[in-house]
Amino acid sequence: MATISIRIDGEYIKATEGQSILEAAWASNKPIPALCYMKGLSAVGACRLCMVEVAGVNRLLPACTTPAEDGMAVTTTSPRLLTYRKMALELLFAERNHVCAVCVSNNHCELQTLAQRCGVTNVRYAYSFPTLPVDTSHPKYVLDHNRCVLCTRCVRVCAEVEGAHVWEVMSRGVQSMLVSELNRPWGEATDCTSCGKCVQACPTGAIAEKGRAAEEMVKRHDRISRLTLLREVQG
Repeated sequence: MATISIRIDGEYIKATEGQSILEAAWASNKPIPALCYMKGLSAVGACRLCMVEVAGVNRLLPACTTPAEDGMAVTTTSPRLLTYRKMALELLFAERNHVCAVCVSNNHCELQTLAQRCGVTNVRYAYSFPTLPVDTSHPKYVLDHNRCVLCTRCVRVCAEVEGAHVWEVMSRGVQSMLVSELNRPWGEATDCTSCGKCVQACPTGAIAEKGRAAEEMVKRHDRISRLTLLREVQG
């Protein structure tokens, strides 16, 4: 692949043709916040936290789905971007019931970490407080819709890595819900292999192992990335 040069926050870096702005930035140790993106999975631009400014473009662009182009000038940190990211994070907190103190992923949650990193100390929007179920039908895992941010990592890892296609998103807008096998209880999903990849891919405490107390659910996202890399090498 050809090597190209792009400028990120005033500094020139090398990138590979075909890489996204996010991939190029992360490869050069330039962090861009992202919640739905995971190395090894397809990029969907769902969370909108990786929005960046590109010189010559009037609108903000998602770094995870925008290809890096030779000579491109990208700004990843600005007052405008920080305001936008804070707004997106606050809306995520307001949409569902995120009570960090009693969450199994407390102190190991990407949503929580990004909020701290972006300086979100309060939510300016009215909380929805939806009445959402908790699916405990699976013998090993639990699905808590109250903590789901609809990043679709679980959907993609199940389809693209495990090949089981158990997960999907039902409905639209604020009514969107993660469902297994046409809205069956997870424990009744005949195609589920109980591999746990969706558990490890989940950025919050929405999908977790049973028997975990607050602060005990540590996710190993690197396992997914390592598995996809090995498949590429062997393929």
